[in-house]
Amino acid sequence: MATQVIVLNGGSSSGKSGIVRCLQAVLPDPWLALGTDTLVEAMPASMRVSEGGIDFAPDGEVTVGPEFRRLEAAWIEGVAAMARAGARVIVDEVFLGGARSQRRWQQALGDLPVLWVGVRCDGAIAAGREVARGDRIIGMAASQADLVHRGVRYDLEVDTAHAESMECAVSIAARVG
Repeated sequence: MATQVIVLNGGSSSGKSGIVRCLQAVLPDPWLALGTDTLVEAMPASMRVSEGGIDFAPDGEVTVGPEFRRLEAAWIEGVAAMARAGARVIVDEVFLGGARSQRRWQQALGDLPVLWVGVRCDGAIAAGREVARGDRIIGMAASQADLVHRGVRYDLEVDTAHAESMECAVSIAARVG
């Protein structure tokens, strides 16, 4: 069965977005790119200042409340519905809850053919990228580097500390059925 969804999970500044762009370039069919940043950007600004929304602490810690979780659940179901309707989708995710986060996606995606990819990057290297980007909260990359992979099961792992985005994308594309 042909892969319908590719889920890339990695911490902030791990290189997921670069891999996504390269995947879209090397995969033979059109693939939609959706990610947790897409969800956060779609939310009203009030979600960033309420207890029920999402909070980015000065040290890089991210906490989410019940209203965020409700909208996130609807968004995940929506992404799954697009895939069921025939769209091929690359999901750029940050599993802050590790295995619990993956289970939410597994439940929504059900029997769709999914390629689970771990995007790893040494915390110090990701932290350097975070500083260079200038648009991230300092500390987020280091705090998420290992946290997002706890208990998560992958079909494939790539390491952007040792390979460029295109090299990672080619490895992933080779596994897409």
